[in-house]
Amino acid sequence: MHGAELDPQVEERWARVRGRLRAEVGEAAFRSWLKPLTLVNSKSGAVRMAVPTRFMRDWVQSNYADRIRLLWVEEDERVNRVDIVVQVANRPVTSRLGHDGAARPGNGAVGSVALPRTSGHGRNGRDEGDKADPAACEISAPLDPRFTFENFIVGKPNELAYAAARRVAEANVVPFNPLFLYGGVGLGKTHLMHAIAWQIRKRGPNRKVVYLSAEKFMYQFVRALRTKDTMSFKEQFRSVDVLMIDDVQFIGGREATQEEFFHTFNALVDQNRQVVISADKSPSDLEGVEERMRSRLGWGLVADIHPTTYELRLGILQSKCEQLGAEIPEKVLEFLAHKITSNVREVEGALNRIVAHTTLVGRPIALETTTEVLHDLLRANDRRVTIEEIQKRVAEHFNVRIADMHSARRARAVARPRQVAMYLAKQLTSRSLPEIGRKFGGRDHTTVMHAVRKIEELKTTDSSFAEDVDLLRRMLES
Repeated sequence: MHGAELDPQVEERWARVRGRLRAEVGEAAFRSWLKPLTLVNSKSGAVRMAVPTRFMRDWVQSNYADRIRLLWVEEDERVNRVDIVVQVANRPVTSRLGHDGAARPGNGAVGSVALPRTSGHGRNGRDEGDKADPAACEISAPLDPRFTFENFIVGKPNELAYAAARRVAEANVVPFNPLFLYGGVGLGKTHLMHAIAWQIRKRGPNRKVVYLSAEKFMYQFVRALRTKDTMSFKEQFRSVDVLMIDDVQFIGGREATQEEFFHTFNALVDQNRQVVISADKSPSDLEGVEERMRSRLGWGLVADIHPTTYELRLGILQSKCEQLGAEIPEKVLEFLAHKITSNVREVEGALNRIVAHTTLVGRPIALETTTEVLHDLLRANDRRVTIEEIQKRVAEHFNVRIADMHSARRARAVARPRQVAMYLAKQLTSRSLPEIGRKFGGRDHTTVMHAVRKIEELKTTDSSFAEDVDLLRRMLES
């Protein structure tokens, strides 16, 4: 699709933009979503790019539009617009990315998109998505090919939700209806929803699976009301085999949408069709949702996803490194797992930034470069260090009980971590020695002084021990 008017300089700029995108998003995401992008032309500050399908156009503009535009501007400051084009019935449909990075419809309207066909091929070489029901595809949102069960890291906080999701995806009969997943932002709800959809479609390509957000459900319903075509809307949603609604809390306070969703939900459950729901709260805590709806949502299995633990975050980082083919020092991964505790998205985003920086700048990955690259993210996750936090982190690091920080036990396996915690309390807090001593089982201030001297001595004679203490300090200091 390259036009004859492209000059070598423009092609070189495009090659650099592609290279940076590949480094930033990782090989798997690049291959699935960005590799098919081709450059058509660049004229008068407008860059025109093409993708082969409407689905891919919508996905690229939703997830990568801002970054593509900024990368082009860095290559050529005259660029003020990026148009993404796809051929639909021999007519180009354009999406424009203006100065603010927002996507704007161009020559054609942006309609509903089909489930993605980039997830792989069946054994006969045909695209498995070809068998999907057209009506179901029309109202479904795209699925992310990265969000599969194989790519989901299981730990204590999410093991129930994961087991329930797999049961729903692999059962021949509906095990519980609905499956209601809830938890905070970035903990894996959407990942599990996509994984269920992929697995169901893999096992039964002819089954009608519809996945969409509560907001899109509302949009479809409002559009049906405006066009006076509610019967078609009802038929579309009530004829599916599996209905999956993400972020259902957004229907709170919208009475007409709730009413329609309630009837759709009842119709599917009565027909023994599977319903899967996700939200940021449990059914009983959903605000602005009618009591009868909250009651119905809690009928099946309600599975919550708890905040991540250090072990789970570390496992996610290690898995992500394997996917990216990146060699990251274990100390760096441990530092990130300890330091960024908000949610999985931020943890993965931090790793992507480190890998991209190393690829572009060429500097080796180390703790120093990590703190430089992620200074804003680390500052946002920082909080005031307390002695209790120090004790907890040190106990986790040395695999001892927090109770050992206060006990009278003198075995080296317990005494040394306790001394490290005292040392860090002296270094990282403004507490006096007597105050620190009281926090460690009512010990005398001279015990704290001895601990500080001992740790300083060991740091000068044992480089491995010094690295451990330095790592703990980096994790804790603000």
